[in-house]
Amino acid sequence: MARRSGRARKVGDQVQRELSEILARELRDPRVGMVTLTGVDMSPDCTHAVIHFTCLDEAHAAAATEGLARASGFLRTQLARRIKIYSAPTLRFVYDESVARGDRISRLIDSVRSKD
Repeated sequence: MARRSGRARKVGDQVQRELSEILARELRDPRVGMVTLTGVDMSPDCTHAVIHFTCLDEAHAAAATEGLARASGFLRTQLARRIKIYSAPTLRFVYDESVARGDRISRLIDSVRSKD
């Protein structure tokens, strides 16, 4: 993973906080539902953001990705109103499989333990 500057990290953290609140309170797209933002990767110049998210049901990930992509313009506008930055970053949403993968590994370990 590339080393991020302090500014990009701070802006990414602020973007994550604000987007989480916007998603919870203002976005009305039923495809998105209950998503959790797990991280934000900002470009060094803070013009692009890759937002990683997860949802309760892995089967819901494709619909949530589509809904978030469709709402990205609205989310960017709302974000621009909330944060003090020269230009609001373009947003790209990516499903974070690490949580589901970790859960699967944990269940496999538990099943091996129960057999012993």
